Amino acid sequence: MDLSLRSCKKFVHLDLKGAPPRIGYLIELIQLFADLGANGLLIEYEDMFPYEGELKVLQSTTQPPYSREEIVSIQDAANSRGLEIIPLVQTFGHLEFVLKHEVFRDLREVDYCLGTLNPHRDGGDKLVQDMLQQIMKLHPKSTSLHIGADEVYMLGLGDESKQWLSVPGRSVHQMFLSHVIKVAKGIQESSPNLKLIMWDDMLRSMSPETIKVLSYLVLKMLDYFTCTFPVMLMERYTSAGMLQQWAASSFKGSTTVHTCVTSTQRHVDNHLQWLKVASSLSADIELQGIALTGWQRYDHLSVLCELMPVGLPSLASCLQTLVHGGFTEEAQKKVVKTLGTVDVGDTERLSSRTSCSFAGAKLAELIVKLTSLLESTELRHFQNNMFVRGWFTPYHKQKKTVSPLIVQQIKTQAKMILDAVESQVQEVRGEMCLLYLDSTVQEWVVQHVTPVLEPLHNLLRDTETVLNEMGLCTESIS
Repeated sequence: MDLSLRSCKKFVHLDLKGAPPRIGYLIELIQLFADLGANGLLIEYEDMFPYEGELKVLQSTTQPPYSREEIVSIQDAANSRGLEIIPLVQTFGHLEFVLKHEVFRDLREVDYCLGTLNPHRDGGDKLVQDMLQQIMKLHPKSTSLHIGADEVYMLGLGDESKQWLSVPGRSVHQMFLSHVIKVAKGIQESSPNLKLIMWDDMLRSMSPETIKVLSYLVLKMLDYFTCTFPVMLMERYTSAGMLQQWAASSFKGSTTVHTCVTSTQRHVDNHLQWLKVASSLSADIELQGIALTGWQRYDHLSVLCELMPVGLPSLASCLQTLVHGGFTEEAQKKVVKTLGTVDVGDTERLSSRTSCSFAGAKLAELIVKLTSLLESTELRHFQNNMFVRGWFTPYHKQKKTVSPLIVQQIKTQAKMILDAVESQVQEVRGEMCLLYLDSTVQEWVVQHVTPVLEPLHNLLRDTETVLNEMGLCTESIS
């Protein structure tokens, strides 16, 4: 049982670049996070921040960003429960929400990669510093800032980078570090006491001697889900003079890019492993805290993954695992007392509402049920059933040699399934609109429901076309 990780700060990651909750629901979530044992929030706004001036173009166009007043209300809600806030602002990679705009296109490292900033242009430096200044100005009580810097794809492949690298002795590692140092020094000129944090993945292949230049500027946050040997890495960072380090786990958004239902056990296991890692660290390492990440998208351009209500039982279980040093009976009792269940897949307990029901529980229940139907064999493999494969192949349709009786049977079965799904989709829509804006509801349905139903809709249209061509009234046959 590791006391250092149990007693360190536990920050919940709010990824607002996808499915940003309505402000009322977000405030409810913050209260719930505090009830479950969180000490702070790691907030990633992306295009949901109310940027001003030249940066106003960064604001979301699919839904209004949070207003300045709402940003303040988020902080007030957190402060009232003793939660610290660390803003997370990407400054090198994952800048799709910035570099997708034509006005910033010339700041891309390579034109076909929207995520990575060209580190050689003054315009890029100014852009990053303007973003950081606006974020921190609206977060005056925050004492730390996360500058991202993970997954800087294609770095070194731009023309200016190739020219820079042509000088003997220079490397992509040095190029990366030079930009991070420039970012860090730039923001610390105006906020000298601000503690800076960054993701560690771009440093993993560097030697301790190489990364020593960062030891006095930036703290590392190590993501265990993408790291194979965390203890070895953390000890290597220590040898580079980085004694203060952060950990990062996951409570949702790390299974597949399109996952809709969170597995509690998978994510609890991640936290149990972190407890083992923390107990194996040398006394020199000062673990500052752990961020429980909950990605809403893998990046700005990918589909939505699990919505927050579906991930709450996992988050609660993970937080309590850290609080109690394991997923103990006491930890599970706390989760059940607060949420009613430890597993979002337990729809029977979710729907019973016999104990405390968490905000969003109804939506979570409906999404689990709809996802189960969408993943059912009957729906997914309808086109491979005996009647379609046996009597309604492309050959049959081309030669118009079909059995009307069997085609009608196929049509009836397909319509029955589609009607059942549509009924559940309408329930999900109705509940989701209470917590999210219409644009999020529409996006979720189009991304996760429409592609599954499209083949069945096409098949249904084919049956109607064939029956009409045969002069049969489908309504009377039905």
